[in-house]
Amino acid sequence: MAKTRPGKKDLDSYTIKGTNKVVRAGDCVLMRPSDTGKPPYVACVEKIETDNRNNVKVRVRWYYRPEESIGGRRQFHGAKELFLSDHYDVQSGHTIEGKCTVHSFKNYTKLENVTPEDYYCRFEYKAATGGFTPDRVAVYCKCEMPYNPDDLMVQCEGCKDWYHPACVDMTIEEAKNLEQFVCSECSSDDDVKKSQNAFTASPGVDAKVEPKRRKR
Repeated sequence: MAKTRPGKKDLDSYTIKGTNKVVRAGDCVLMRPSDTGKPPYVACVEKIETDNRNNVKVRVRWYYRPEESIGGRRQFHGAKELFLSDHYDVQSGHTIEGKCTVHSFKNYTKLENVTPEDYYCRFEYKAATGGFTPDRVAVYCKCEMPYNPDDLMVQCEGCKDWYHPACVDMTIEEAKNLEQFVCSECSSDDDVKKSQNAFTASPGVDAKVEPKRRKR
């Protein structure tokens, strides 16, 4: 006579082994990789369940790091950038090492202090095809690259576009000491208004600039 499969029970929460941190559905977690030389995987917990032997399983939706995507890491990808994938999986609860926060791109750029547990996501990623949503984002500077929050940029007081110091023949230290900046295209404009500190802010995600062509 065939044995009946052990029943499963949904759990509201799971306490990470060896800690007092509680994980619930919707939380983002750090999961232990099979290769100890790699950083922990990041996932969003969709569901937590246990069987009659108290084996806890979590259904997760994986975040991918840029280097894990088909296109690989590019210049504008930040160190803490992740892509929310359409790759779902079931893992043992024991592989969860800790909790983390995956911010929206806009909220991440407003953080005063970024901790090791802070990440951000501005793209959804299709693991099978390498496609991204959205496929258009704002670009800046002569190099027409999306904003990387790890990089310092200076804003032109004329056109209000943002530039990487290296793209306008300037060092990082020179950029930090600027009181104002006018790009070469605006430098002949007598109506350019001056400000006292052009580089304190960062390019906003709502900036009105030409959208980038389809992401490769």
